[in-house]
Amino acid sequence: MFFSSDNAGPVHPAIMERIVADNAGYQMPYGKDTIMDEVRDRLRDIFEAPEAAVYLVATGTAANVLALACYAQPWQTIFCSSVSHIHQDECNAPEFYTGSAKLTLVETQSKMSPEGLEAAISGQKPGNVHGAQPGPVSITQVTERGSVHSIAELQALTAVAKAHDLPVHLDGARFANALVSLNCSPAEMTWKSGVDVVSFGGTKNGCMGVEAVIFFDPEKAWEFELRRKRGAHLFSKHRYLSSQMAGYLADDLWLRMARQANDNAAYLADGLRKAGATFLHEPQANMIFASWPRAVHRKLHEAGARYHLWGGSLEGADDEMVAARLVCDWSLPRDQIDAFLSHF
Repeated sequence: MFFSSDNAGPVHPAIMERIVADNAGYQMPYGKDTIMDEVRDRLRDIFEAPEAAVYLVATGTAANVLALACYAQPWQTIFCSSVSHIHQDECNAPEFYTGSAKLTLVETQSKMSPEGLEAAISGQKPGNVHGAQPGPVSITQVTERGSVHSIAELQALTAVAKAHDLPVHLDGARFANALVSLNCSPAEMTWKSGVDVVSFGGTKNGCMGVEAVIFFDPEKAWEFELRRKRGAHLFSKHRYLSSQMAGYLADDLWLRMARQANDNAAYLADGLRKAGATFLHEPQANMIFASWPRAVHRKLHEAGARYHLWGGSLEGADDEMVAARLVCDWSLPRDQIDAFLSHF
């Protein structure tokens, strides 16, 4: 009954098999391996972007901050959600890698709104030497609260950014989960909606540790290469990143795993509703925020369930509602979900 994070799940066997297969012989280092050529061509095809610059790193934080650093000068500010990963979970890495560009938070409970973004950008005064200058906008998809921006919502956000001549970054750590939720194409969720660069996640969706950074305008390609090397994120034995991504993309495995994770979450959410749980946010992908009585939380923890309490503890009145965060991955068996629900 493991719902703590999709980071906690295993690597898909097909990806492990691809790594083992690519372990034979020799390959050029530092991203010059022939497997990377395969990955680059495949991602360009998937995103309908034949000129895109494609790079791999090992972590989502590296993908986000190195991409943002290519668009944010030290005297600028990056606009992001108040619950974004780059604000809450990256230990000031965006500020570090951009040379101290600050973050300006767009207050929200989940999805960023165009009105909130407009207010945040308008609050900065370009040309005033005493203040931070407006910089890139970063949108999280899936959000850190399990919500998914619709295509119309993405376009509304990017329209605000473009009206101020600001570039747009998409944090897609759970890109595949959002994509299958919307049933759209990768191009529609990115460059066709005004996104300039995307962090395309693999680690949370069945890979060992690999993320792609895709620039739809290759103008920033050389700068990214320099920043990746200077930031100590250029792998020598790069083929093991390439191999993971190649296995991930083969036969649409990335989409199949995301659908399974989303389906698991929908199954769990349905069971929680029937058990009387209340939801903090409507689940739209593979992440759930819900509340139920503390007594049930105690039973679940005693039975070995693993998930995060959200703003509460196991100490207190039995009937008090306590929130939880639960994340489903591709590998979670339905009998574990049923076992979890049996304690309600």
